Amino acid sequence: MKLSSVQSDAIQELGNIGAAHAATTLSQMLGSTVEMSVPAIKAIDISELGNYMGEESAAMVAFELQGEIPHGGYIIFYISKESAIRLTNTMLGLTDMNRPMNEMDESALLEVGNIMVSAFLDATAELLGFIMLPSPPALSLDMAHAAMSSLVAQMGEEVDEVLLFSTELVCEEHKIDSDIIMLPETQTLARIVELMENMMKGI
Repeated sequence: MKLSSVQSDAIQELGNIGAAHAATTLSQMLGSTVEMSVPAIKAIDISELGNYMGEESAAMVAFELQGEIPHGGYIIFYISKESAIRLTNTMLGLTDMNRPMNEMDESALLEVGNIMVSAFLDATAELLGFIMLPSPPALSLDMAHAAMSSLVAQMGEEVDEVLLFSTELVCEEHKIDSDIIMLPETQTLARIVELMENMMKGI
């Protein structure tokens, strides 16, 4: 999968708009400023996806992309375990950073992931007129590499390459660093790129 510079710019812009909405949502949730960035977009072989995730323990809230294209890929809210505990402490009014995560933490992370990803997809739907809906969320607490490898196994053999773009969301006050990672399948990606290119030509 080779993206032209125009296509890369279009996808980057989509990420910026979706991320801005997600960052605003997280800011309101935490009562703190959240900064966001969209790093370089990578088109990668599905088998290499795990290599882009670290070995740190992390929480991943994964959603299947549904809507106009069934099984459109996945979108993930990713947060390191340390940031996850800091986030849930803020939400639950706790302070202990060394405590084990429990059901209340998991419920809070599912809620945050759901709200953030919905904000991201709402923004892109509004922009493109192309509806992508998140499935019910699935939470994984594991080493990031292992959790991503497990997700790749579920994506099926028909997916050879994915477009990886992560949106970094950072809240300095609470030292929370999280990402929204989108892994659209080929058909979904082609539709997104087409719509973005048409929109950018019309500007």
